[in-house]
Amino acid sequence: ETNTLPFHPFENQQGDILRMEKEHQVLKEQLREAEEKFEQLQSRSLEEVGALEELLKKSIEETEVSQNELDWFHQDSETQMKKWQQEKKENRENLKALKGTAKKHSDTNERYLKAIDEKEKQYNVCLNTFLETSNKFADEKGRLEELIKKSQGDSQECEKRAVKAELSVLQTWKETEIWKLKRTIAKAEGNLRTLKALSSSASAAPVLKSQIDSWEIFISKVKKQLEKVEAEYEEKIELVKNGARDCLSKVEIVDFPCP
Repeated sequence: ETNTLPFHPFENQQGDILRMEKEHQVLKEQLREAEEKFEQLQSRSLEEVGALEELLKKSIEETEVSQNELDWFHQDSETQMKKWQQEKKENRENLKALKGTAKKHSDTNERYLKAIDEKEKQYNVCLNTFLETSNKFADEKGRLEELIKKSQGDSQECEKRAVKAELSVLQTWKETEIWKLKRTIAKAEGNLRTLKALSSSASAAPVLKSQIDSWEIFISKVKKQLEKVEAEYEEKIELVKNGARDCLSKVEIVDFPCP
């Protein structure tokens, strides 16, 4: 975040500190160039002074040969001297301007350095605060992760107990309904056997035939109901074992009226 967003209150927009550092480097480069230029101008002035002195010496030696040459030398020397003085004056003015610029840059550089030091101190304070807060959050995160891990273990245990309870309930319902249907079938078969025994008499056979047929149909329907109930409860039990939910409901039973 420090590298992608403005670092308030030290930056109005992202990159202000880097921009000030770049400006500082530019000012340092300008100061170095000004110093090099001053040194070149000073060296040039010294060289010109040396040349003039050599020329003056030569002119003095030639005064013995010709007064005209001496006059010419004086004129030329005065011209060169004026030129040199003018250049010296210009160099002094340039040097003065460069010194003023260098002082201004130096003051600006010092001001920027102080501002950078102050901002660095403030940044260190904020960084320490951030690290302290981050450590607190890390500790809290670890504690919450331990609680979540424990809660997940408890949840899994509760889920296992819930599945076991659902299986127990479904098994109980299954056995109860099967027992009821088997009891109904047993009673119906007992009645059917009685009717068949009574129908052995030739006189009673025509009367009892319809009743025997009704009881046989009733027994067939109840047996089919028994198979259906057992299959549906087994299906529900398998679904619960495989992790299905909302399976805890009774199988619909059709109550067939007895003949």
